[in-house]
Amino acid sequence: MTNDPSIADLRLNYTRQQLNEANVDPNPIQQFQHWFTQALDANIIEPNAMTLATASKKGVPSARIVLLKGVDERGFVFYTNYESRKGQELAENPQAVLVFWWDVLERQVRIEGTVEKVSDQETEDYFHSRPRTSQLGAWASNQSRIISNREVLEQYWEELTRQYQDQEIPRPPHWGGYRVVPHTIEFWQGRPSRLHDRLHYQLDNDNWLLKRLSP
Repeated sequence: MTNDPSIADLRLNYTRQQLNEANVDPNPIQQFQHWFTQALDANIIEPNAMTLATASKKGVPSARIVLLKGVDERGFVFYTNYESRKGQELAENPQAVLVFWWDVLERQVRIEGTVEKVSDQETEDYFHSRPRTSQLGAWASNQSRIISNREVLEQYWEELTRQYQDQEIPRPPHWGGYRVVPHTIEFWQGRPSRLHDRLHYQLDNDNWLLKRLSP
Protein backbone atom coordinates (compact mmCIF):
# COMPACT_ATOMS: atom_id res chain seq x y z
CA MET A 1 0.00 0.00 0.00
CA THR A 2 1.37 3.41 -0.94
CA ASN A 3 0.84 6.55 1.07
CA ASP A 4 -1.46 9.21 -0.34
CA PRO A 5 0.96 12.02 -1.31
CA SER A 6 -1.68 14.61 -0.46
CA ILE A 7 -1.46 13.41 3.15
CA ALA A 8 2.21 12.48 3.34
CA ASP A 9 3.26 15.87 2.02
CA LEU A 10 1.26 17.89 4.54
CA ARG A 11 3.61 19.83 6.81
CA LEU A 12 4.16 23.27 8.29
CA ASN A 13 7.40 24.96 9.25
CA TYR A 14 6.75 26.40 12.70
CA THR A 15 8.34 29.82 13.13
CA ARG A 16 6.23 31.88 15.52
CA GLN A 17 7.99 31.61 18.88
CA GLN A 18 10.65 29.86 20.94
CA LEU A 19 10.72 28.30 24.40
CA ASN A 20 13.73 28.81 26.66
CA GLU A 21 14.48 27.59 30.17
CA ALA A 22 15.30 31.13 31.28
CA ASN A 23 11.86 32.41 30.30
CA VAL A 24 9.54 29.81 31.87
CA ASP A 25 8.09 29.70 35.36
CA PRO A 26 9.74 27.14 37.67
CA ASN A 27 6.21 25.99 38.57
CA PRO A 28 4.60 24.21 35.58
CA ILE A 29 1.07 24.91 36.81
CA GLN A 30 1.79 28.64 36.69
CA GLN A 31 3.49 28.22 33.32
CA PHE A 32 0.38 26.43 32.05
CA GLN A 33 -1.84 29.25 33.32
CA HIS A 34 0.38 31.74 31.54
CA TRP A 35 0.12 29.83 28.26
CA PHE A 36 -3.62 29.32 28.73
CA THR A 37 -4.11 33.07 29.10
CA GLN A 38 -2.23 33.57 25.84
CA ALA A 39 -4.45 30.96 24.17
CA LEU A 40 -7.51 32.89 25.37
CA ASP A 41 -6.05 36.14 24.06
CA ALA A 42 -5.40 34.46 20.69
CA ASN A 43 -9.16 33.74 20.39
CA ILE A 44 -8.59 30.03 19.92
CA ILE A 45 -11.91 28.18 19.74
CA GLU A 46 -12.35 26.29 23.02
CA PRO A 47 -8.77 26.56 24.28
CA ASN A 48 -9.86 24.34 27.18
CA ALA A 49 -10.49 21.40 24.83
CA MET A 50 -8.06 18.60 25.65
CA THR A 51 -7.49 15.01 24.68
CA LEU A 52 -8.02 12.70 27.64
CA ALA A 53 -6.29 9.32 27.27
CA THR A 54 -7.14 6.47 29.64
CA ALA A 55 -6.53 2.72 29.67
CA SER A 56 -8.30 -0.35 30.98
CA LYS A 57 -6.78 -2.58 33.64
CA LYS A 58 -5.46 -4.71 30.75
CA GLY A 59 -3.72 -1.67 29.27
CA VAL A 60 -6.07 -1.16 26.32
CA PRO A 61 -5.98 2.60 25.60
CA SER A 62 -8.76 4.95 24.57
CA ALA A 63 -8.89 8.70 24.01
CA ARG A 64 -11.42 11.46 23.48
CA ILE A 65 -11.79 15.24 23.72
CA VAL A 66 -13.12 16.68 26.99
CA LEU A 67 -13.16 20.21 28.39
CA LEU A 68 -10.95 21.51 31.16
CA LYS A 69 -13.13 23.09 33.86
CA GLY A 70 -10.58 24.06 36.47
CA VAL A 71 -6.86 24.16 37.17
CA ASP A 72 -4.88 25.01 40.29
CA GLU A 73 -1.96 23.61 42.25
CA ARG A 74 -3.98 20.45 42.94
CA GLY A 75 -4.38 19.58 39.26
CA PHE A 76 -6.61 19.68 36.19
CA VAL A 77 -10.37 19.14 36.53
CA PHE A 78 -12.99 17.83 34.10
CA TYR A 79 -16.53 16.45 34.54
CA THR A 80 -18.23 13.44 33.01
CA ASN A 81 -20.47 10.43 33.56
CA TYR A 82 -18.83 8.04 36.04
CA GLU A 83 -20.40 5.10 34.18
CA SER A 84 -18.98 6.07 30.78
CA ARG A 85 -16.09 4.15 29.25
CA LYS A 86 -13.58 6.66 30.59
CA GLY A 87 -15.20 6.50 34.01
CA GLN A 88 -15.00 2.71 34.05
CA GLU A 89 -11.37 2.78 32.93
CA LEU A 90 -10.45 5.36 35.56
CA ALA A 91 -12.05 3.16 38.22
CA GLU A 92 -9.87 0.25 37.06
CA ASN A 93 -6.73 2.23 36.33
CA PRO A 94 -6.70 5.75 37.85
CA GLN A 95 -4.05 7.21 35.57
CA ALA A 96 -4.47 9.51 32.60
CA VAL A 97 -2.75 11.71 30.05
CA LEU A 98 -4.05 15.10 28.90
CA VAL A 99 -2.96 16.83 25.69
CA PHE A 100 -3.72 20.43 24.69
CA TRP A 101 -3.05 21.55 21.10
CA TRP A 102 -3.16 25.27 20.34
CA ASP A 103 -2.46 25.43 16.63
CA VAL A 104 -2.51 29.22 16.26
CA LEU A 105 0.33 29.46 18.78
CA GLU A 106 2.07 26.30 17.50
CA ARG A 107 2.00 24.89 21.03
CA GLN A 108 1.24 21.63 22.77
CA VAL A 109 1.04 20.76 26.46
CA ARG A 110 1.13 17.15 27.64
CA ILE A 111 0.22 16.21 31.23
CA GLU A 112 0.59 12.81 32.90
CA GLY A 113 -0.81 12.04 36.32
CA THR A 114 -2.94 10.04 38.69
CA VAL A 115 -6.68 10.65 38.80
CA GLU A 116 -9.01 11.21 41.73
CA LYS A 117 -12.62 12.30 42.04
CA VAL A 118 -13.19 15.88 43.12
CA SER A 119 -15.19 16.47 46.29
CA ASP A 120 -18.97 16.17 46.27
CA GLN A 121 -19.23 19.87 47.08
CA GLU A 122 -17.08 20.86 44.10
CA THR A 123 -19.20 18.67 41.85
CA GLU A 124 -22.46 20.07 43.23
CA ASP A 125 -21.27 23.65 42.82
CA TYR A 126 -20.18 23.09 39.24
CA PHE A 127 -23.28 21.10 38.27
CA HIS A 128 -25.63 23.85 39.41
CA SER A 129 -23.56 26.50 37.63
CA ARG A 130 -24.24 24.80 34.28
CA PRO A 131 -27.11 25.78 31.95
CA ARG A 132 -30.31 23.88 32.72
CA THR A 133 -30.12 22.21 29.32
CA SER A 134 -26.71 20.78 30.22
CA GLN A 135 -28.01 19.64 33.61
CA LEU A 136 -30.85 17.81 31.88
CA GLY A 137 -28.40 16.32 29.40
CA ALA A 138 -26.45 14.74 32.25
CA TRP A 139 -29.63 12.86 33.23
CA ALA A 140 -30.72 12.04 29.67
CA SER A 141 -27.51 10.43 28.50
CA ASN A 142 -26.45 6.96 29.60
CA GLN A 143 -23.05 7.80 28.19
CA SER A 144 -21.32 5.14 26.07
CA ARG A 145 -24.40 2.87 26.13
CA ILE A 146 -26.05 1.68 22.91
CA ILE A 147 -29.39 3.29 22.03
CA SER A 148 -31.73 2.31 19.20
CA ASN A 149 -31.99 5.79 17.69
CA ARG A 150 -31.67 9.50 18.45
CA GLU A 151 -35.41 9.85 19.06
CA VAL A 152 -35.09 7.78 22.23
CA LEU A 153 -32.59 10.28 23.60
CA GLU A 154 -34.63 13.32 22.60
CA GLN A 155 -37.86 11.90 24.02
CA TYR A 156 -36.21 11.20 27.38
CA TRP A 157 -34.78 14.71 27.42
CA GLU A 158 -38.27 16.15 26.80
CA GLU A 159 -39.70 14.00 29.62
CA LEU A 160 -37.04 15.30 31.98
CA THR A 161 -37.74 18.87 30.89
CA ARG A 162 -41.38 18.45 31.91
CA GLN A 163 -40.50 16.60 35.13
CA TYR A 164 -38.18 19.32 36.41
CA GLN A 165 -40.09 22.31 35.08
CA ASP A 166 -39.89 25.20 37.56
CA GLN A 167 -37.77 23.27 40.06
CA GLU A 168 -34.11 22.68 40.76
CA ILE A 169 -32.55 19.79 38.89
CA PRO A 170 -30.67 17.45 41.23
CA ARG A 171 -27.24 16.22 40.26
CA PRO A 172 -27.29 12.64 38.93
CA PRO A 173 -25.39 10.29 41.26
CA HIS A 174 -23.51 8.92 38.25
CA TRP A 175 -22.13 12.32 37.19
CA GLY A 176 -19.21 14.24 38.64
CA GLY A 177 -15.69 15.55 38.45
CA TYR A 178 -12.20 14.13 38.18
CA ARG A 179 -8.89 15.76 38.93
CA VAL A 180 -5.71 14.76 37.12
CA VAL A 181 -2.93 15.22 39.68
CA PRO A 182 0.18 15.73 37.55
CA HIS A 183 3.60 14.24 38.03
CA THR A 184 4.82 15.17 34.54
CA ILE A 185 4.06 18.25 32.44
CA GLU A 186 5.71 18.93 29.09
CA PHE A 187 5.54 22.16 27.08
CA TRP A 188 6.16 21.92 23.34
CA GLN A 189 6.80 24.89 21.08
CA GLY A 190 7.02 24.38 17.33
CA ARG A 191 10.29 25.54 15.77
CA PRO A 192 11.74 25.62 12.24
CA SER A 193 13.14 22.48 10.57
CA ARG A 194 11.37 20.25 13.13
CA LEU A 195 13.90 21.28 15.80
CA HIS A 196 11.10 21.92 18.27
CA ASP A 197 11.50 23.10 21.86
CA ARG A 198 10.42 20.59 24.53
CA LEU A 199 10.65 21.53 28.20
CA HIS A 200 9.83 18.70 30.56
CA TYR A 201 8.83 19.14 34.22
CA GLN A 202 9.06 16.08 36.48
CA LEU A 203 7.80 16.02 40.07
CA ASP A 204 10.45 14.71 42.48
CA ASN A 205 9.75 14.77 46.23
CA ASP A 206 7.34 17.71 45.87
CA ASN A 207 9.84 19.63 43.74
CA TRP A 208 9.52 20.22 40.02
CA LEU A 209 12.67 19.41 38.03
CA LEU A 210 13.00 21.02 34.61
CA LYS A 211 14.83 19.39 31.70
CA ARG A 212 15.03 19.96 27.96
CA LEU A 213 14.19 17.02 25.70
CA SER A 214 15.35 16.43 22.17
CA PRO A 215 12.54 16.90 19.64
